[in-house]
Amino acid sequence: MENMVSLLAGNRYPGRGIVLGMNEDGTAARIAYFIMGRSENSRNRIFVKTDADTLETRAYDESKMIDPRLIIYAPYRHISGGVHIITNGDQTDTIRDYLEAGKTFEDALRSRTFEPDMPNYTPRISGLVEVADGQASFRLSILKSDRGNPDVVLRQFFEYSTMGNGEGAFLHTYRCDGNPIPSFEGEPERVSVLGSFEDWTKEVWESLDSENRISLFTCELPVDGSKGQECVINKYQ
Repeated sequence: MENMVSLLAGNRYPGRGIVLGMNEDGTAARIAYFIMGRSENSRNRIFVKTDADTLETRAYDESKMIDPRLIIYAPYRHISGGVHIITNGDQTDTIRDYLEAGKTFEDALRSRTFEPDMPNYTPRISGLVEVADGQASFRLSILKSDRGNPDVVLRQFFEYSTMGNGEGAFLHTYRCDGNPIPSFEGEPERVSVLGSFEDWTKEVWESLDSENRISLFTCELPVDGSKGQECVINKYQ
């Protein structure tokens, strides 16, 4: 395993990313979600916690918003039963609706595909954390084109019955910067999830390129059901 700083050293643009894992002593699950941006439109965003169960992206300057379709959404929702959904698009709501109808995370994502932003065809990445009975389980998914071919959808799912203490899985949309931007490949990368919640949050933020990073959301979910912690960092606030 590597920490986020060493893993992303020299990578100017991993895009949007999800980290799911367990804290150092195994008492809580952790979630991180970050967004980055190259264009003025994608950089013009902040994270806003609208209530205890929902995080939304919003325009930092409404007058500069050009096209909200792929950049304004709810990345995080908490629903009943200790279920926490984190994604890089409006598939958050698709997953919530399917779960509340008694269907599965995988069922929901089989109804979706990658983003229609030719020529990048940005992957949709999604995570699910379930905290119950003193344990946490994790799922990750990526929906992407087949090496840039929009006629073929690759849907990959990764299920973790649990994770080791201080360990996490990291999935991001792009391998690196480019034109078009190359999609992530392979299994989610294994990363360390060490230190206090505050120190870990700082580590994730500092791992991201200072020019392109935009916003970060982190949370810690105690497996005993007690109240957790959250943090939102916005570059433009």
